[in-house]
Formats: sequence, structure tokens, C-alpha cells
Amino acid sequence: MAGHPEIDSSVPHSARIWNHWLGGKDNYPVDQEVGDEFLRIFPGQADIARHSRAFLGRAVRYLAGEAGIRQFLDVGTGLPTVDNTHEVAQRVAPDARVVYVDNDPLVLTHARALLASSPEGATSYIDADVRDPDAILAKAAETLDLGRPVALLLLGILGHLTDDEDPEGVLARLVAPLAPGSHLVVNDGTNVFGTPGADGVDDTARARAIGRYVEAGGIAYNLRSPERITGFFAGLDLLEPGVVPVSRWRPEPSPFGEPPEVDAFCGVARVP
Repeated sequence: MAGHPEIDSSVPHSARIWNHWLGGKDNYPVDQEVGDEFLRIFPGQADIARHSRAFLGRAVRYLAGEAGIRQFLDVGTGLPTVDNTHEVAQRVAPDARVVYVDNDPLVLTHARALLASSPEGATSYIDADVRDPDAILAKAAETLDLGRPVALLLLGILGHLTDDEDPEGVLARLVAPLAPGSHLVVNDGTNVFGTPGADGVDDTARARAIGRYVEAGGIAYNLRSPERITGFFAGLDLLEPGVVPVSRWRPEPSPFGEPPEVDAFCGVARVP
């Protein structure tokens, strides 16, 4: 599309790598190569990808169902796969309105796939960066009524912000104008099940895999502690079970017992 950068198929991109991990086809050989190398170093990333996707489904079903939310703002949505936010929400509430936000030109080329809304609801796509909350909110207001409750989803995106880019401040600016009864949903990468080196340098498998990804030209992902992720919900009413691994947030009943812990933590909170 005019006005947007061309897709560079020679450089790996996180959205396309996640698409590859989830079995999608919207990726390039460089994404497959880097994604497979990542899994060779840190096989647990495949479980993180799957459980993160399942968490999205459970959280959105709760919000559209029990919480009665009819508006969703999904920032950093990535490439469409199966059970995207609007599909899950509109399955529960056909009149749900969903706005997706991303700044990847490949995602932009798939916007029409995201726009397959139910007749009763609405779905739109915003080409914007999480670092510009004001632009996101202004464009989202063209589809959503920010005077009514909105579910704000930031799933696996805040790790792309460095501490200098102030993820807490970005979140505060996104949440501030939301109406009471809105909800914030966050998941982010952690490194609590690995063991940092004796000198304090994080040399666990996941950190090494991210390092190799950056060496290949990808954008760094900053792993944060569960305590730091809990701080993202400051001033909000954090719902049970609190900040937990994505696999442990209200899991579906299973004859195989409790799901495994994975190195991505999440939470859902209500704007009081």
C-alpha cells in the first residue's frame, strides 16, 4: 500500500516467526530459519507460543462473556492465524467491535483477513506503533466508543520496549482515557524457570536464543520479572488468579492435571 515501507524478506521479524511457531504460512525462509534455530537453543518457546495463544482465547471469552465487554483494542496483534481476537469475541458476542493495531507491513497486507467481522459487529485495523499511544487512541475512537468499557490487550508486545522507552508510561497513557469497567490484559516474556550465570549475566537458554535472534537482525525482546509485570497493573483491580504463567490463567479442566509452567506471565485487571 502507498505510504508504507516495503516488506524486507531478508530480515527476520517477530510477528512472522510467531506465525511460523504457530504453524502459519505467512512467513519467509529467514523467519523459519531463525525460528527453528531459536527452538533448537530453547525448545520451550514452542510451548510458550501455544499457551500464549490459548490464554488469548480464554481471556477474550471471559471478557466477552462474563465481563460483558463489547469493545476490544488489540495492540501488537501480529499476523492472523486461527481464533483471532475478533473471532473469539464475536463467537460469544456477535456485536463485539474489535480494533487491531500493528506496525508490521506484512500484517498490513493481511488486514483484509482481519476485517472479516460478523455482520452485527465491526473489525478494523490501525497501522501504528505501541510507542505512540495518542495516535492509537485517536484512530481507535473512529471504531470504538471510548466512553464505554474497552478491553485493552497487549500480548507479548511490551517486551519489545526497552526500559528507556518506559513501558509503564506507555501503558498508563493507553489506560488513562478508558472508561471505568474497562479491562487490561497483558502477557510478557519472563526468565524465572532458567538459571542466570554466577556473574549475574543472564545466560539461560532463552536469553541465548534471543541473543542469536538479535544477531540475525531481529529486534531485541526484553524479558522481565513477574514482579515487574505485576507492576503494569498498578492502580487497577487485578483479577484472580493474579499474575501467573499464561498456562495457569483459568485453565480449562483437563484429565491430565495442572498445565505446565511456562516462561510467559500474564494478568487481567479491571479499571475501577
